[in-house]
Amino acid sequence: MSTQLTGSVDLEIHGNVAHLILNRPEKINAMTVKMDEEMNSYIYQLNNNLDIRAVVLYGKGEKGFCAGSDLTDLGDYGSNWEYRNRFDRNLDYARAIWLIKKPVVAALHGWVVGGGLEMACASDVRVGSPDTKFQAGEIRWGWHGGSGQTQLLVHTVGPGNANLLLLHGEKVEAEAALRMGLIQEIVAKEQVFDRAIEIAQSIADKAPIAAQMTKHMVRMAQSIPLEVGLLYENDSFSYCMTTEDAAEGQRAFAEKRKPNFKGR
Repeated sequence: MSTQLTGSVDLEIHGNVAHLILNRPEKINAMTVKMDEEMNSYIYQLNNNLDIRAVVLYGKGEKGFCAGSDLTDLGDYGSNWEYRNRFDRNLDYARAIWLIKKPVVAALHGWVVGGGLEMACASDVRVGSPDTKFQAGEIRWGWHGGSGQTQLLVHTVGPGNANLLLLHGEKVEAEAALRMGLIQEIVAKEQVFDRAIEIAQSIADKAPIAAQMTKHMVRMAQSIPLEVGLLYENDSFSYCMTTEDAAEGQRAFAEKRKPNFKGR
């Protein structure tokens, strides 16, 4: 493995909100194999620590959220076949974001490129700054993204907008991204992180079972026929209504107070 490359992915826990931090600002947080391994090492903890109810994902530095994979480090993934099987080896950072069961809010600024775009699409809510620029530039070099780019983009923005990004290969500015639904809000650059935390904390204040089941159901809506989805939704709803948190929510409503959800 290349030892001269710097950078890390850091995990911080703040109450019931986890912060996943891409920490290689001098390279626009371009992801190395080491950073990929670190990202994947956190997924079990994020999914199984019941105190964590939401996740904020962001990248350090002024230039951008993430420039994707560091192309000088790709050889450390192994042979072509080993690279193809990286999902099974827990060696795909965008796939890692997709596997997080807790709701993920991405705080975006500057460049969101390649694998950075895939991580953003794998998140559940995206907040951007006016200088946010999205780009699926792989087509310019002879390939397309392989960690959800051609699939998640279609589900996120529709086939026409996805084709604009994927085939044109040029940047899409924040306002156009907002119209596409690629980001949900644009706020001042200095407010992006705080707004993402605000949204994540609001999610974390909700009943955690209901929040995770809601995320799961939105995923299902992207994958199964509507009629099946409606039946599945009713089963999920019925399960949620049997939880202690649902009973607490009903009591809190009747007593005109904030509910105290415990994830049971």
